[in-house]
Amino acid sequence: MTKNETPGRRTGRRTVIFDLDGTLADTSGDLIAAANACFTALGHGEVLDASADQLTAFHGGRAMLRLGFSRVNGGTVDDADIEREFPNLLIAYEDGIDHHTRLYPGAMEAVARLHDAGYAVGICTNKPEGLARLLLTRLGILDRFTSLIGADTLPTRKPDPAPFIAAARGAGGDPATALLVGDTETDRLTARAAGVPCILVGFGPEGPGVARLAPEAMLDHFDDLDHVVARLIG
Repeated sequence: MTKNETPGRRTGRRTVIFDLDGTLADTSGDLIAAANACFTALGHGEVLDASADQLTAFHGGRAMLRLGFSRVNGGTVDDADIEREFPNLLIAYEDGIDHHTRLYPGAMEAVARLHDAGYAVGICTNKPEGLARLLLTRLGILDRFTSLIGADTLPTRKPDPAPFIAAARGAGGDPATALLVGDTETDRLTARAAGVPCILVGFGPEGPGVARLAPEAMLDHFDDLDHVVARLIG
C-alpha cells in the first residue's frame, strides 16, 4: 500500500491513466543528453544521437548505456560498466530533466477535457517516482493528475498490472472502469494483464508502428482522445 492508493476504494468512476515518457511528453532529448554526459566524462564524447537513438531512450537508462558501450567497445558490453555509470546517468538526468523535454501538442488540453467530463486522471510510469514528480513539477502540470505511480513506488513495475491498479485507485477511480494510454509494448502488456482497454499513441518514439501490438485504439493526435475514451469506457 502506498500514499497514492486508497484501500478498498471502488467508486466505479471512469478513469484514464497515462504513461509519461513518449506518451504525454517527448523526453528523449534529455534522456540521451544524460547518457552522453556519462560517455563524455569517460572520454568518448557524445556517443548517442538525439534523433537516431530516440527509441532506445524510451527503453530506459540502462538500454542507452548498453547501446553506447557497444559502440565504443566494438560490440562488447560489460554489465559492470552499465551498473557503474547508471547512478551518474540519473544525476545528469535530474540536473537537466526539462532542458529539451516538450509536451506533445494538445496533451494537457485533452487532460482538461477529461477532468471536465468527470473522468479520474492519473499517471503510471516506469520512470522513478521522484524523477517523474520533478519533471511534472518543472513542466507545471503535477497538479493536473490525481495519482502518480512510478517504477519504484511499488515492489513491481509495468507490465505488472499492480502499478496501473494503484494509479487508478489513487486517482479516485475504479480499475474495472479504467484504461491506459501509452506508447510501447510495455503499456500494451500492462493493460492486457489488468484486463482493461489500451490506447497507444501513433506519435510517440515508435510512431504508427505500434499498431502491430493490436491495441483497442490508436491515437493520432490528442484532439481525438476524449472521443476514443468515451467509445471504450463510456
